[in-house]
Amino acid sequence: MTVPLAARVRTLIRLVSLQASWTYERMQGVGLGVATEPLLEPLTDADHARAARGRSVQYFNAHPYLGGIAAGALARAELDHEPGERILRLRTALSGPLGALGDQLVWAGVVPATMAGLLVAQVWRGGVLAIVAVVIAYNLGRLLMTAWGLQVGLAHGLHVAHAVSASWLPRAAAWAGAAAAVLVGAAAPIAGAWFLRDTGYGDRTLALGLATALIFGLAGLRRRVPAIAFTLAAAGLVVLWRWSAA
Repeated sequence: MTVPLAARVRTLIRLVSLQASWTYERMQGVGLGVATEPLLEPLTDADHARAARGRSVQYFNAHPYLGGIAAGALARAELDHEPGERILRLRTALSGPLGALGDQLVWAGVVPATMAGLLVAQVWRGGVLAIVAVVIAYNLGRLLMTAWGLQVGLAHGLHVAHAVSASWLPRAAAWAGAAAAVLVGAAAPIAGAWFLRDTGYGDRTLALGLATALIFGLAGLRRRVPAIAFTLAAAGLVVLWRWSAA
């Protein structure tokens, strides 16, 4: 069955508020069911449609930005008339991996990197426009990620796990935390130099901090030190340099 474009758009809009109906019993399950409902409209058999909608609100818990993958895959399985037991197993199986990948990519990667970018933007330019631009860019990226996941899920159904593992997502998640730490480590001395700009130590602080962030960053990207070490090292050197110059 073909899912109309209008139904996909409605699902995408609903996925933005996936956790609006969050409950302790079903976590994101009700929200996912509401989001999936437009995709199930092509079902013509009343009994099958009722059973599909019942399954769509069962327990589910993953990263909300990757909810499109689950919505698309589960809807495709229903439209392909897969057995209900297999669909419920897929629902359970997707929760853990999508939660872990999303946490690695977004919470440990994209969010800290976005905050570092906002810090640098405020130091160099400042103003409300910088904040608005960062917020728009972040939410646009979130929307594109969810739309991509919805398309992948609808295209692969029960085989979505293989499609996701072969995509850019696992590789991006693996590097996101280290890359974000490098950016935060670089943003720290930039901010420190700005605060010390009237003391005569701003340029030296910036040079020392950026060099340290680069060294620790390259080591961290090669998995030789934890990612957080770049940020702590850069921030620590800013404090040490200011203290020694006092």
